[in-house]
Amino acid sequence: MNVQLTAPGTRFAATGRGEFVRALLRDRVTLSALAFVVFVVVAAVGAGVVSPHDPYAQSLLLRNEGPMTPADQGIAHILGTDALGRDQLSRLIYGSRISLTVGLASVLVSGVLGTLLGLLAGYYRGRADDVIMRVVDVQMGFPSLLLALVILYGAGSGFLNVVLVLAITRWTVYARVTRSLTLSLRETAFVDAARAIGCTNRRIIFVHVLPNLLSPLLVLATMEVATVILTEASLDFLGLGIQPPESSWGLMLAQGRQYITTAWWLVTFPGLAILLTTLSFNLLATWVRAVTDPVQRWRWLGVRQSSP
Repeated sequence: MNVQLTAPGTRFAATGRGEFVRALLRDRVTLSALAFVVFVVVAAVGAGVVSPHDPYAQSLLLRNEGPMTPADQGIAHILGTDALGRDQLSRLIYGSRISLTVGLASVLVSGVLGTLLGLLAGYYRGRADDVIMRVVDVQMGFPSLLLALVILYGAGSGFLNVVLVLAITRWTVYARVTRSLTLSLRETAFVDAARAIGCTNRRIIFVHVLPNLLSPLLVLATMEVATVILTEASLDFLGLGIQPPESSWGLMLAQGRQYITTAWWLVTFPGLAILLTTLSFNLLATWVRAVTDPVQRWRWLGVRQSSP
């Protein structure tokens, strides 16, 4: 007798990649968001090649000059210069490296930790569930930004500390979502069938339950990237995040705030970078959630789901 060991909801995965590509091409807003994210990632990876100037080179003769100011040599300062005469565009490009790396690394660490604990709590229930969820409840009782500030004040600022602190403050989101989904999946027929043929709990969790959580967790992770980038920028702005001479978007905002009335470009362009990046990730998350929803996805893909 053949036993169905995959969740019934996974039957919609038969839709080919072509339908997703066509749906993306029809949605110009999401396509623009994806293009901007790709542009930022490519610029961050190739910062040493695409940056027109050395982001650390100073020239006090060119301090706080506006956009399109001619440079001493080479390409003009397209986005102007800062209070030390450093090229604003180059610092923005190099700042994207830190902002994106912090966002992606923190989401990876918090996602793995929160997902594993959520799986344990939802599948085994009992004492493990009580302990993990009480820790989650206690931590979520504190504002995440305030908790991050307290930890960084004691541990010290720096790139690695920022990544770890943001991961510690955000794992609870994944734990709660994973636990709630696991509670519903552990009672389904395909899990009962896996138990009946002798599958171990570890195999059921990682082979049969976890794959059915990837879609909602992917949406959550995409949204969390935007949240973490905003939080990292806030920490930098408050002086407990990335420290000079490194460059990040939040740090550029902090350094340019005292010149906001005389050199508007020092805060405008880093602010726009943060705004457009977080908005793009949120739009991508919304689209991914819609096209992976087995009930509503036909509206986006243009094909109606056939009944089982």
